[in-house]
Amino acid sequence: MSNVVAVDFKPRATTADDRAWRLSHSFARHRRFGEDVLWLKENAEFLNVLETGPLDVSDDALEVYDDFYARAAERMAYFPQYYRFFLGMVLDLEALRGGGETGLQLAEFARDRDLVAAELSDLQRAEARRLMLRRGIDPVKDPGLTDRLIVFASRPETFALPNKKAAYELTHIVFYLSEYGRRAPDLPDAVRRSLENAGTLAALEMNADLLSEICVALRFGGWTPPAGWEDWLARFVAASRVLPQDGTPVADGYHPYLVTQWHAGLTGGAQFGGEIGEGAVDFLVPGPSVHALREVSQALMHDPARTGDWEVMQRRLDGALSHDAGLHLAHVAETSPDFAAFFDVFARALPWGAVPSGLDSGFGA
Repeated sequence: MSNVVAVDFKPRATTADDRAWRLSHSFARHRRFGEDVLWLKENAEFLNVLETGPLDVSDDALEVYDDFYARAAERMAYFPQYYRFFLGMVLDLEALRGGGETGLQLAEFARDRDLVAAELSDLQRAEARRLMLRRGIDPVKDPGLTDRLIVFASRPETFALPNKKAAYELTHIVFYLSEYGRRAPDLPDAVRRSLENAGTLAALEMNADLLSEICVALRFGGWTPPAGWEDWLARFVAASRVLPQDGTPVADGYHPYLVTQWHAGLTGGAQFGGEIGEGAVDFLVPGPSVHALREVSQALMHDPARTGDWEVMQRRLDGALSHDAGLHLAHVAETSPDFAAFFDVFARALPWGAVPSGLDSGFGA
C-alpha cells in the first residue's frame, strides 16, 4: 500500500503561462490558508490583474481555484460582508475560463439581500455596481453616484497634497468608470490633472505601487502618461524578483509586484517576466533609494516664508536638501507635467505671510 501525495510542480517556468501557473498556486495554496479575508483580498487582486490584463491564461493555470469556485456561493452566504471579494473572484474566473453560472447566482443573492445597502462609501457602491452589472444587475438606486465620483476626481488640488487614500480612490474611480479600459469614460480634463498631480507625488516618493496604478488609470482615461514615469516603472519591474520563501512571515512586496507587472503587460512589456520560484515565494521589489518627498515636505514646513513659485523655491530648496534628494526632485520636476502648477499647491504658502518668529506650528518636527 502506498501513499500518494499531490504536489504543485512545474519543472521550469519557461513561458508566461507557466509563470502564471506558479503564481496562481502560490497565491491559492501557499501564502494564506483557510480562505480568510486576506486570502480573499490577495487572490481577488491577482485574478483581477489576470482578467483585465493582456495575458492569455490557460485553464491549467486556474484549476487550482476549482474548489473555491465550487463552494463560493455557500461561503458568500455565510460571509456576506465580503461579497465584493467573492463576486470579483468568481466573475473573473468565469471570464478567464469562458463561462459559468455561479456569478449570476452570487449577483442575484447580493441583490436580493440588498448587500450594497451596507456600504458607506460611494467608491464601494461603484465597485459593487460594476461587478453586478457584469451579470446585468444594477444594485444601486442612485442616479447621482457617478456624478459625485467625477466631482471628487475633478479637483486637482486634492491630489497635489500627500494623501494615499485619496490617490488610490482616484485611480479606482477611473478603473470602474472605464470598466478597466473596456470603454471610453469621457472624463473631464480636470481628472487628468488630478492623476498627474497624484503621479508627481508618487514619483517624488518613488512609490511604484501607486505610480503604476496612476499610469494605468491615465491610459484607461484616454490620456498618455509621462514617458519618464513609465521608463522608471520598467526599471522597477526589471529589478523585481520572485524567489522561494525563506520561511519568514508573509510581509513582502506582492502588491507593487502585481500592479507593476499589470502595467508592464498593458504597455506591451512582458507580464510576469523573469524566473518565478516554485511553491511559497517572496516578492522582492526595490525600495526607494532616497526619501525626497519627506525631505522636501520638511524643508517647506519649516520655511514660513515659503512661496508657491517653483523658480524661487527651487533655488531655496537646493540648500536645504541632501544631494540625492535634490537630484531626484530636479528629475521629477523635469519629467512631470506642469510641475510649476503642482508645486504652487504643494508648497502650501501661508496666505497671511510669514509666521512671527517664536511661534510653533503645534505639530512638532
